[in-house]
Amino acid sequence: MVTRRTEKELRQAAPWWFVGLLLLNLALMFLDAARNPNTKQQFLRVWGQTVASPFETITSVVGGSGFGFIQHLKNLKGAEAENQQLRQQVDQLQIEVRSARAAKDENERLKGLLELQKQSSYSPIIASVIARDPSLWFDTITINRGRSSGVDLNMPVVTPGGIVGRVVATGPITSQVMLITDEKAAEGAVVGQLGESNALGSVKGLGTNGLVEMRYVSGLEKVEPGDYVITTGQDAIYPPGLNVGTVVEVKQGTASTPHTIYIKPSSRLEALSQVAVLQYKPQQKSATDQALPNITKGKK
Repeated sequence: MVTRRTEKELRQAAPWWFVGLLLLNLALMFLDAARNPNTKQQFLRVWGQTVASPFETITSVVGGSGFGFIQHLKNLKGAEAENQQLRQQVDQLQIEVRSARAAKDENERLKGLLELQKQSSYSPIIASVIARDPSLWFDTITINRGRSSGVDLNMPVVTPGGIVGRVVATGPITSQVMLITDEKAAEGAVVGQLGESNALGSVKGLGTNGLVEMRYVSGLEKVEPGDYVITTGQDAIYPPGLNVGTVVEVKQGTASTPHTIYIKPSSRLEALSQVAVLQYKPQQKSATDQALPNITKGKK
């Protein structure tokens, strides 16, 4: 009974609902057609945009931020890959630069040895260093030339920069060279000449710091760091005129005490890779056939 009355009431109210909806539709059409006299925009659309604008802004910001964040991650990944590639290219370039520098240095050394071979009158034998003494200052080296190449005992070994040492042992295809820095080579001391004063002295190795020492130079001679020392040929090992090194320190002597002079060898003994063995044979001393009587006898 209740349901029937409700349906009846609905049928009775339906015309009023229809009239109300029709009026609402007319009002919306009126509002949609109405325009602002200044902007010529429809009122309803403006209101709708006004209500929806905050929601659209939030959606745009959130969506844009999310997309921007994702894009940023992609850019970072791409930049990391590019940086890795650039680092590999830099490493490769550094390797190529080092190789080119080493090849250039090797070429310069070989050119210097070839020039030495052309200019020297002692038929240099070009050799490579194949081993070094394990001591701190590498006082001996082994080269890849021996008796089969013409290397003989006591032959001088040089570089374009200056003297290196002398041959102290030979084999069929290798030889051992004692460097001028070896303190044990007392019998191989160099008779050197100071280029500025022409003063002579004995040059021998110290065996401790890569320097050589020059002794027996009069304390009256003027000697300063930077002076150069050359060979005289009087030691019967090295031909005259070869560079020995440069003075780096002088312990001043007196009228009765000689200088103590420290010299840095002009050849880079710590970085030898190629050397030249000079086939130099010093002039042999001739035996005397005359002498003053009693000259060798001691005083009574």
